[in-house]
Amino acid sequence: MTTASIDGTAGNPTNRRSVPAVSIATAQTGLSTSADELGMRPMQQRAYARRGEKYLLIKSPPASGKSRALMFIALDKLHNQGLKQALIVVPERSIGASFADEPLTRWGFWADWVVRPEWNLCNAPGADTARVAKSKVKAVAAFLESDDQVLVCTHATFRFAVEELGVEAFDDRLIAVDEFHHVSSNPDNVLGRQLAAFIARDRVHLVAMTGSYFRGDAVAVLSPEDEARFETVTYTYYEQLNGYQYLKSLDIGYFFYTGSYLDAIVRVLDPALKTILHIPSVNARESTKQKHREVDGIMDALGSWKGVDPATGFHLIELADGRVIRVADLVEDDGPRREKVTAALKSPEARRNRDHVDVIIALGMAKEGFDWIWCEHALTVGYRSSLTEIIQIIGRATRDAPGKTHARFTNLIAEPDADETLVVDAINDTLKAIAASLLMEQVLAPRFDFTPKAEGPKPGFDYGPGGYDETRTNVGFNEDAGQFHFEIKGLVTPRSPEATRICREDLNEVITAFVQDRVALERGLFDREDTLPEELTVARMGKIVRDRYPELDAEDQEAVRQHAVAALNLTQQAKEIASRAAAGDGIRANTALLDGVRQIAMDVRELDIDMIDRINPFDAAYAVLAKAMDEKTLKQVQAVIRARRISIPYDEARELALRAVKFKQERGRAPDPNSPDAWERRMAEGVFALARYRQQKQDGQQKQADNG
Repeated sequence: MTTASIDGTAGNPTNRRSVPAVSIATAQTGLSTSADELGMRPMQQRAYARRGEKYLLIKSPPASGKSRALMFIALDKLHNQGLKQALIVVPERSIGASFADEPLTRWGFWADWVVRPEWNLCNAPGADTARVAKSKVKAVAAFLESDDQVLVCTHATFRFAVEELGVEAFDDRLIAVDEFHHVSSNPDNVLGRQLAAFIARDRVHLVAMTGSYFRGDAVAVLSPEDEARFETVTYTYYEQLNGYQYLKSLDIGYFFYTGSYLDAIVRVLDPALKTILHIPSVNARESTKQKHREVDGIMDALGSWKGVDPATGFHLIELADGRVIRVADLVEDDGPRREKVTAALKSPEARRNRDHVDVIIALGMAKEGFDWIWCEHALTVGYRSSLTEIIQIIGRATRDAPGKTHARFTNLIAEPDADETLVVDAINDTLKAIAASLLMEQVLAPRFDFTPKAEGPKPGFDYGPGGYDETRTNVGFNEDAGQFHFEIKGLVTPRSPEATRICREDLNEVITAFVQDRVALERGLFDREDTLPEELTVARMGKIVRDRYPELDAEDQEAVRQHAVAALNLTQQAKEIASRAAAGDGIRANTALLDGVRQIAMDVRELDIDMIDRINPFDAAYAVLAKAMDEKTLKQVQAVIRARRISIPYDEARELALRAVKFKQERGRAPDPNSPDAWERRMAEGVFALARYRQQKQDGQQKQADNG
């Protein structure tokens, strides 16, 4: 393996270090890992308090204790709420281990969690194909006829069972779906369609659990009418990480490289850190198309191969300093060898002993539900298949463990080269990586509660040394809840229960759709000189909200839009302030994000929605990108993006025209194309562009009529 030089010559990485896009410091309160007299941690207490709900949605990050929370809730439903049985449904067999027997009475609960071996179908032999699933469907049918109480199976087994047995066979039972983001409101999603049928019949209790309540394809998980049936319990990443005992900080960053990633990886793969390394799919442009040679190359870069441990199947690699590390190869295709490695990673020793393994190399494994508490570095080459997958991979590094003070996620991304086809591909991967970091930063931030100006103080919030001031917009912080209260002048308040719920619970889902929108990302990052912020915050976000929530009236749609933009832009502005901490401008590094938000409150005496709409949400991300990417390449990418913007597309023209109508209603006049205000001029351009599109359509129809 050739060590990359620092000069950025061809074939070597162009930047000198991984550039953090997100940096979070924790308060280390220990609260999220402390248990009450029933053995419940805070998230579990919060979920258990809602155990009587028929439809319960638990949104909580990895390692917060969702599996055990479900055990507590399921036992209560079985013993105290009259349900016959509980079926636990997980996306893959390995996650079934999270629901194995648990002696809950040892820690104070009133019953133990017991799953008889024949009913943990995740341990049954054979993959969940249609052929093998027939025997497992028979097992599900036998369970439903039995007096036993708990069954664990995969999503696939459950789908096959529902198809064969019908939804009525599951009446008066609890169905708990883990990793609920696999469900989709798309009719082609079988599990989503089946759950909709269960909700329509209304004879089961449903508990849905997920650490990322959004999908990589931006399709809604549930239809609005079905989602409205669920009571939501939210436990945030902020609460989880802040409440850890050991972990002090989390960094999420990019590393751009040229040439082969095998030449770049020595820069970011530190064998002193416990690392999960995901190599690219063989179909990805980063791949050499020879995955086993890539694994060999990575191990060669680490040091000298000294054989294989016969007990675990781990490779033994001697480093330059003489230390021997243990590397688990999950890319291995040989079934027995891979099963040995997988079993060693699941063993109790893996959880007890920090030095059981040092580096795990994977391709499709070690992601969702994979529990290696010692992981300090999740290193991923290329963009994965979706935002959800990236969030799940990051979650592998966010566990709390003794001696683990720092964690990081690094995404190696290939820079574009001179060929325009490859430039476009590279741009798409870069945009997806940036979207993941933007979303993760939003997920990690404290929660925001927005109200119009002078609505009054909220109990439990600290409004600073002077307290609440009725003459200005106020910002308060509730440290225990990890929540900010912002008063914003001109903010539209949601009126319907659904819009209120979205603004309270689902802003991150709206922001997810926005940061996944390629037009918004391209314009906001690479066409900033010719893109007004309002084209993104008002027009583009407005369209996304209307498309996502067509059942809301116009005023509620505007309320959701404003709340989502405020949450995104205030987080980004706080990040920009926090990034100056190292420059010594008075912000404490250990609480940088919180102080960044407080700094906004001090800098802006009157916080109003128009001011927030005039901020490009991608400014802070661009600043990070400019540090990480070669300047020449960055300009090349900008040129490609600008070349695409020849005229105003129809959807954008329609959106601008709709905003122009609203402008006329408020001002009593149409937008002036010669106005000194750039946003007003842009709305006028949209009106003219839409008129041209409509004229072209009429001309085309007339021509057809004439020819007919």
